[in-house]
Formats: sequence, C-alpha cells, structure tokens
Amino acid sequence: MHKVILFGNSVFAEHMYFLLTHDSEYEVVAFTVDSKYIKKDRLFDLPVFPFENIQSVLPPSEHLMMVAVSFQRVNRLREEKYTQAKNKGYHLINYLSSKATSFPGLIAGDNSIILENAIIGPYVQIGNDVFVGSGAIIGHHTVIKDHCFVSPGAVVLGGVTVEEYCLIGANATVKEEVTVARECIIGSGVSINKNTQEKGVYFNPPPELLARRSDELRSWLTWPLRAR
Repeated sequence: MHKVILFGNSVFAEHMYFLLTHDSEYEVVAFTVDSKYIKKDRLFDLPVFPFENIQSVLPPSEHLMMVAVSFQRVNRLREEKYTQAKNKGYHLINYLSSKATSFPGLIAGDNSIILENAIIGPYVQIGNDVFVGSGAIIGHHTVIKDHCFVSPGAVVLGGVTVEEYCLIGANATVKEEVTVARECIIGSGVSINKNTQEKGVYFNPPPELLARRSDELRSWLTWPLRAR
C-alpha cells in the first residue's frame, strides 16, 4: 500500500483518515500540522509531526500527502498548505469514493476529494485541490477550477464554470451555463441563476420565527397560511 501523510488534525482530517483507511489503496502513516497547532503528539495511535520539517522525518521520496483542510479563509488556508507541501516535494493524492458516481474521461487535479453519493457527470473537469461533498451533483460539461469547496447536497448543473477559491454551500443550486466568479461564497440553499460578481457573497434571508408555538397550530398540513 502507498504510504500517506495527512496534513491536519481537525475533525475534517479525522474524516479523511477514516475514508482513506476503509475505502482506498492508501495507508495513512502519520499526521502533520504546523508546530503551534499540535494538540497532542499522537492521533489514532499515529504520530503527529511538525509540518515545518516533515520532509526530514518522512521524506517525499517514500511518502505521499493529502492536505485535509476545510474551507477556512475561503479555501486560502488549504491552498497555502497545498502549495507548501508541493514545494517540499510531496505528491498529493486524490480520493474518489467507491460510492460516488463518475464517468470515463473525468479530469481531476491533485489533492481533490469526491465523497460518497456524489454524482459527477460526463465531460466534467475538476481542478487542483477541490472538495466535492457527499451527495453533491456536478452536471455535464462543468468546470470547477482550483481550490474550490462544493458542500454536501449542492447541485451544479450542466455547463457551469466555477472559478478559483469559491465556496458553494450545502443544498445550493447553480443553474445551467452560469459562471460563478472567483472567490464567491454561495450560501446554503441559495439558487444562482445568473453570473455572479467576483468575491460576491450570496445568502438567503434567515428563516422567520413565528409568534405562535408549534403546539398552538391547528394542523401542520395547513400551517402557516391557515393557522389561527
């Protein structure tokens, strides 16, 4: 089995450790993070090494790496560690869940992660360092560029272009042929039906809390239009 170092010690990294251990050809042999963020020196009974000198402990000639970081700073943190790992000489692996659906010809860069029940349509191109969450749908002829994060349940329909450093929230929908501009945040449940502005932040209004309690409503079937 190929030996892999996981960058990260958060719950996101723990999640990727589980998936790589139970659903891949890789063997995770260690974790690494910047020394100031080391909470304990072992995780899942594996050593946690300072990232600053990881190459002298576990050389890139013998080990691969995955940067298991979420979308902090609109994916900038993950991109920084991705670049630093490559500069140290590491080859960064991909993870494509055995429970995801994809088609021949899928193009995906390194350090890309596609989780279970995601559906990746034909002629899709996924850049470097891209995360696609559980149950997300990426439609045919879509291009997702580097350092993007597509949350669970998001739907990106056919012919969409998602520029670098974008975050698409859970259950958001991007309609056909739309371009999501660089560094956009698309909030959970938002529907995008036209091109966005660079660095735009798109959120739905918060849900309304009604004055009446649930046990005061006559029927869930008629709530809230006929509630008295």
